[in-house]
Parts: sequence; structure tokens; C-alpha cells
Amino acid sequence: MQLLDGRIASQIIQQQLAEDWRSQQEFLGRPPHLACILVGHHPPSETYVASKIKACANIGFQSSLIRFPDTIQEDELLEKIRQLNADTAVDGILVQLPLPRHIDEQTVIQAIDPDKDVDGFHPINMGRLANGLQGFIPATPLGILLLLEHYRVHTRGLHAVVIGRSHIVGTPVSLLLSRNREPGNCTVTLCHSQTRHLELFTRQADLIVAALGKPAFLKAHMVKEGAVVVDVGINRVVDSSKKLGFRLVGDVDFEEVAPKCSYITPVPGGVGPMTIAALLKNTYEAARLHAQHRFSS
Repeated sequence: MQLLDGRIASQIIQQQLAEDWRSQQEFLGRPPHLACILVGHHPPSETYVASKIKACANIGFQSSLIRFPDTIQEDELLEKIRQLNADTAVDGILVQLPLPRHIDEQTVIQAIDPDKDVDGFHPINMGRLANGLQGFIPATPLGILLLLEHYRVHTRGLHAVVIGRSHIVGTPVSLLLSRNREPGNCTVTLCHSQTRHLELFTRQADLIVAALGKPAFLKAHMVKEGAVVVDVGINRVVDSSKKLGFRLVGDVDFEEVAPKCSYITPVPGGVGPMTIAALLKNTYEAARLHAQHRFSS
């Protein structure tokens, strides 16, 4: 069993992005700039945004953190997004999810300029992905592919089972794994909460992507020998032995499943760091796109 260590892979990708930015300074004209919008004080969101801001600083990218109380009205948030869309000094816009219930997430996502949608959730970018066209790929699915690529996990011809059909992970990663490229060229089965006899599918899988948000859901008897397992879940479970009173676990019962795998991601330290690397990669590509527009205009 080999661990797919996202911390190592993410660090290497970020170092390469730092080198790419330094080598392209004259063309880009300024550092790539990521604007993050954080609404309220949701502890996991606070942690995620702080890690993204720190990662930008570490590789020489610029970032802006724009905070709003959870009482902000939708119109005010949309107005801020319109301002960032028009700001030529901003390359990428990220609105940290989830948002308060009185704000419609889809309305907010659709308000972001698709060419600044570095989270890859805008319907135009999702449509580009579905049609195999150039666009921004959602950060977590892109991070998964970058992780498989880094460890040279060859996926051609594999049967991949994706558990979870969210627009953030499950649906886009199923599309990516089916594309005619490497990583890709898988036969993909997309399973979800209404799938009957789920184990029949997972036991056939050469590659499993677990993204359903249920702690330790995937057990050893559901996995065949030699499978590749990618655990996207990040769940808090009570643990009085920990200083904060909880620990993080994935959607996979790691201790039970790992001995059967050829490759497996840990939680934490697997997909999470790769999501940040992919976000920075999208931000760099957005900066290149905007520089090309400036030179051609």
C-alpha cells in the first residue's frame, strides 16, 4: 500500500507555480490576485480561507480577504461581486461556501465572471467541462487528478466508482475520469444515496472516489484487493482525547481499508492540500488569460 500524500504533492505543485510566476513576471505584469469572500464565522470556512490566503503569500501571489457578517443581504453581496468582476487587478474570485440560508448559493455563483471563477462552479465552466472544452475545473476534482498524476497512478481502462453526485466533487470528477486523457479513460459508475446494493459496485471498482460526507462509511468488505481509494470526506467526530474535543476522519474507514489498497489518500493530508494547489493553479491560469486579453486589446 502506498499513501497518496497530498501535502507533498501540493507543495511541489505550489513551488512550480511560484517558479512559473517569477518566469512570467514581465508578461503578467503583476502577481496573480485571488479575492476571497467570507460570510459569517463558520469555523471550517475560517480555516479553509486562512489556508488559501497563506498559500497565496507563500508563493508570491496576491490575495484579498473580504469579510461580511452573516446578516448581509444577497443584493449587497452581489454588488461586491460585480465590483470584483470589473476590477482588472483581480484575477480570481472565490466565495467560500456554505452561505447563510437567506442567500441563494446558485445566484451568487452565477454572478461571478466565468473568467474569474477559479472555483469552477459557474454553469458556463461546468458546461465547458461536460463538453471537454477549456475552462476552470472545480478545485477538488482537479486536485484529485493532479494527485493521481503526481504519483503516476495510471487510470486508463480502470473501472472507477464515484460515491456522491454533488456539483462540487462527485459529478465533475466522474466527468474528468471518463475523459480521453491521462488521468482519465476510466469506465465510470456514479453512485449516490439512491443507489441500490452499493457494495456490488464498489467491490468491482479498481478506483473508488468517496465523496458522500459520512464518517468511515467505506469499509474493507466493500473494497477489492489492490484498489485505489481516494477519500474526499472531511468529517469532525467527537474525541475527548484531543485538545479541541474532536478529530478529523474521512468517508473511508482508513485503518480497515488501507491494507487492501494499492494506493489510498489519508485524512487529513490527502485531497485537502490538493484542493488548495488546484485553486492556485486556476488563479495562475486566470492571470495568464487576463494578461493575454490585455496584450490583444
